Amino acid sequence: MSLAEAATSASGAFDSIPIIDIGHASTHEERVALAQQIRDACVNVGFFYIKNHGIPEETIDTVLSAMKTYFSLPVETKMKLYHRRGAHFRGYEPLLDSNIDPANRGDLYEGFVIGWEELVPKEGDDQKADEKPTTIENLWPSEPAGFREAFINYYHAAFDVGKFLHRLFALALDLPETFFDDKLKRSPIMRGLHYPPQTGPEDDRIVGIGAHADFECFTILWQEPGVQALQVLNSKNQWINATPIPGTLVINIGDLLSRWTNDIFRSTVHRAINRSGVRRYSIPLFIGADPDVDVEPLPSCVSPDRPARYENINSGEYVRQRLRDMYQQSIGTSGGAQ
Repeated sequence: MSLAEAATSASGAFDSIPIIDIGHASTHEERVALAQQIRDACVNVGFFYIKNHGIPEETIDTVLSAMKTYFSLPVETKMKLYHRRGAHFRGYEPLLDSNIDPANRGDLYEGFVIGWEELVPKEGDDQKADEKPTTIENLWPSEPAGFREAFINYYHAAFDVGKFLHRLFALALDLPETFFDDKLKRSPIMRGLHYPPQTGPEDDRIVGIGAHADFECFTILWQEPGVQALQVLNSKNQWINATPIPGTLVINIGDLLSRWTNDIFRSTVHRAINRSGVRRYSIPLFIGADPDVDVEPLPSCVSPDRPARYENINSGEYVRQRLRDMYQQSIGTSGGAQ
């Protein structure tokens, strides 16, 4: 079945999220078989879990401990690194600083945002500047001790998973395995997030994070086991729980990759509402195209029965505009993104 035929037959009326074991991918044949599972998940759901992803539990435990300690600090201490003071949204995001769903009044989470950084700067690196990931200076708190190291170690471990996945996405789209290698090499953005327990009324327009689809190509999410919050919307307008499963990561397709695939890969609306009664922590890594990449529907995703639905767009400007829209609608500030 062609990609277009698969998309035409997909209803989006899923009631569960598939789990894919990526632990066996040493041969091309194994990767092709995995890519077929990923294709089915992306066409029908837009979300899937992966297990045997290779990130050490110690790396996850260390960054979780650092997050818990940091977010317990006084607000005035955390606001010293307020992310809007720079041009690139790095640093601390306070509660209600964003509002991703215009129907709501604010997003009830706080976060800490970083991009690419080597744990120890490499010496004698003779790569050309335009071959390196985009580097924008991160902001780092003076406490807790080990915070920077914990965040960077997890960042690189998750990014390695992302590099592996974008090769599987290429195979799933009937493209050469290395198709995305020179287009998705820039540094992703990572957020360490804290969702306080929500005790307001069910219809309150302030939730953990409102209903939305992600901006970039795809997201790699670690979520704390035992704390339900993430929900995914199916085509019947039913919210399906993305229950935390120990040892897994959640992968979801973003708008940019959906656009690139002519809507064959589904960018699914989701939200997070923490009514568990306890604090929730999660870490999304957002992987997108390089800022200079122009995105238009891939030839393998266009046919006479499914003509191109989108014009060419620059990925960098697209994501910048989506970020501006998100922060301009927040109730935590009267100004726009800076």
